[in-house]
Amino acid sequence: MIGTILWAIIGGAVIGFLARLILPGRQNISVVATVVVGIIAAFVGGLIATWLGVGRTSGVDWIRHAIQIVLAIIGVYITARVSSHHGRSTDATAR
Repeated sequence: MIGTILWAIIGGAVIGFLARLILPGRQNISVVATVVVGIIAAFVGGLIATWLGVGRTSGVDWIRHAIQIVLAIIGVYITARVSSHHGRSTDATAR
C-alpha cells in the first residue's frame, strides 16, 4: 500500500514536470501543484488507457504514458491560467 502511494507520487511528479517542460512558456505554479496535476493525470490517463485496452502491454506502455502526459499538459496549462488570474481584479478602477 505504501509502495503504491509512493510510486503514484513519484510517477505523478515525473509526469507533471515533463508536462511543464513540454508546455511552451513560463508556468507560474508551485511544485506541489505540478505534482498534484501529474498524479491526477497519471491516474485518469491510466483509467482511459485501460478503458481503451492499452493500459497493460507486453512492453513499455507508450500509449498509456502519452495519454498521461497529454492530460498533464492540459492540467498544467489550466492550473497556470487559473492561478495567473487568481487575485487579479477585473474592476477597471482598481488599476
